[in-house]
Amino acid sequence: MAATLKVIPLGGMGEIGKNLTVLEYGNDIVVIDCGLTFPDEEMLGIDLVIPDMTYLEKNAERLRGFLITHGHEDHIGALPFALKKFNVPVYGTRLTIGLIKHKLEENDVKEAELISVSPGDTIRLGCFSVEFIKTSHSIAGAVALAINTPVGTIIHTGDFKVDYTPIDGEPIDIARIAGYGSKGVLLLMSDSTNVERPGTTQSEREIGKTFEHYFDMAKGRVIVSSFASNIYRIQQIADVAVSFGRIICFQGRSMLNIAKMARDMGYLNIPDEKIVDVEKLKFYDDDKVCVITTGSQGEPMSGLYRMANSTHKLNIGKGDMVIISATAIPGNEKGVARVINQLFQKGAMVVYDSMADVHVSGHACREELRLMFTITKPKYFIPVHGEYRHLYQHARLAEEMGVKPENIFVAETGNVIEFTKKDAKINGTVQSGSIMVDGLGIGDIGNAVLRDRRLLSQDGLFAVIIALEKHTGKLLAEPEILSRGFVYVRDSDELMNEAVELIREQAHKFENSQKSEWASHKNNIKSTLKTYLYNKTKRTPMILPIIVEV
Repeated sequence: MAATLKVIPLGGMGEIGKNLTVLEYGNDIVVIDCGLTFPDEEMLGIDLVIPDMTYLEKNAERLRGFLITHGHEDHIGALPFALKKFNVPVYGTRLTIGLIKHKLEENDVKEAELISVSPGDTIRLGCFSVEFIKTSHSIAGAVALAINTPVGTIIHTGDFKVDYTPIDGEPIDIARIAGYGSKGVLLLMSDSTNVERPGTTQSEREIGKTFEHYFDMAKGRVIVSSFASNIYRIQQIADVAVSFGRIICFQGRSMLNIAKMARDMGYLNIPDEKIVDVEKLKFYDDDKVCVITTGSQGEPMSGLYRMANSTHKLNIGKGDMVIISATAIPGNEKGVARVINQLFQKGAMVVYDSMADVHVSGHACREELRLMFTITKPKYFIPVHGEYRHLYQHARLAEEMGVKPENIFVAETGNVIEFTKKDAKINGTVQSGSIMVDGLGIGDIGNAVLRDRRLLSQDGLFAVIIALEKHTGKLLAEPEILSRGFVYVRDSDELMNEAVELIREQAHKFENSQKSEWASHKNNIKSTLKTYLYNKTKRTPMILPIIVEV
C-alpha cells in the first residue's frame, strides 16, 4: 500500500498558542513550530502549558527536524522540553535561532543542533524539501514554509501579514509564494488569528506618527511598554526618542536580554551613547528620558507592573507619560486594566490602544487572507493558529475564494489528515493534549491536582489531627484542628468546639477495631465534618483527617 502524507496538528487548533504541527510521509517526520501557551485562570499555580508530544516520542527514530517560522513564545517556547528528548536539528532564521539559543541556555539545554537559514534557502529533510520564504510579522525573521512532499506542495504561512512598507524594508515575498501557486499547491495552512477583522492590517510604520505626536506632547519622562520580541516597534520608539533628544533605558529582564541580542545581531540600531542604565537616570532631566519596558499585558513581575506599584527603582508619578503599545491578549484584559488604573492613580498620563493608534497587529486581516488564497490557489485548505471560531470563519472564507467545501478541514488537535495525489480525509486521531509545567515538574500536575487547588482557593483547608495508640486505637489526646483559608479560628470558638466534639465521637470507633477498618472510620470523620461545616457555613473546605499513631 502506497504511503500517504499525514498532517497531524498537536497544538494551535482551537486555541491561541501551543503551535505544533507534524508532517509525516513513510519513514520521515518533520515538525513545524514547537510553542507553548500561558495558563488560564483555572490553572492555579501552573507556569506554562506545552503540547503533548507522546506521538513524537513513539516515532522519534523517524523525526528529521524542527522547522520554526519565527521566534515568538507560542512557536518556540516548548523547544527546551522537546530538545531534551529529541536529538534532531532545528532550523530557523538568524534572530529566531538567537532567541531559541537564549531559551535553551535558560533551561540548561546544552547540546542542540541549531541551524540558521535565510529566506530563499532550501533544505532537505528525508523526503521533504523545504524553502523558507520571507513574510511580514511583528517580529523580525518571520518566514512562511513551502514544503515539497511526494504527494504535492504544502504552503504554511506561519504568522503573517502583508506589510508593503515594513520597518526592515523587506516586504513579504508575494512573488515567490505566487510562483508556487502557479505550479500547483496541494495544501494551504494559513494563520487565522485576525480572520474576523475586515480590510487589511496597518503597516508597522503607521504608528510612528502616533509616537511622534505623544513624544511632542510629553513634558516629563516617557515610558513605553511593548512586547520585548517586537524589535520593529522598539526600533521605532528608539528612533523617535533620539529625534526628540531623549536617552533610552531598557527595563524588564526579557526586554534587556532581547534588546542586547538584537543589537549584537544588527536587528536593532541605536547609538551606544543613547542607551543608559537605570542607575544613571538621576543624572538626566525628566524631559530627556525614554524608558522602554515589558509589562504591556499586566504581568505581575514585569517592569511596568512594578513601576506602577512602587516596587521598582524607577517609580512612575505625576508628570510621566506612559504609552502601552500593545493590545491585551484574550484573558489578560483585567490585568492590563488594573495597571492602567494604578498608573492614573499615580498621576501619570496613560496612552493605550482604545484611545490612540499605539499598536498594530502582526496578523493578516480578511483581505490579506483573501490574497493568500488568490496567489496560492490551493486544492485543500486547513485553517491554523486560532480558536474554533477563527478556524470556522477562515473555512467559510476559503469557500468564498473557491475552495471546495469537501476540501476544507477544520481540524482538532490530534486529528490525522491524510493526503494522496487523488484525495484527502481525516483518518483517526493520535494522543494529544496539554502538558502542564509547574516549576521543575513537567506533566505531573493533572486534573485531580488542579481540582484540589481550586477547592483550596475557594473554601480553604480544614485539617484534623488525631493521635491514636498504635495497638489499641485509643484516643490519646484532644483532636487538633488546623484551618487555612476557611475561617479564622480565634473568632470561631463555637464552630471549632462543636467540630472537635464530633471528631471525638467518631475517633472512639477506632478503639479495639481492626486496622483494616481504620480507613472507613477516617472517611466517616471526613463525611461527618463535611455535612456539619456545610450546614453551619454553606462552605465546603478541603477536609484532611490525619491519623498519628503513637
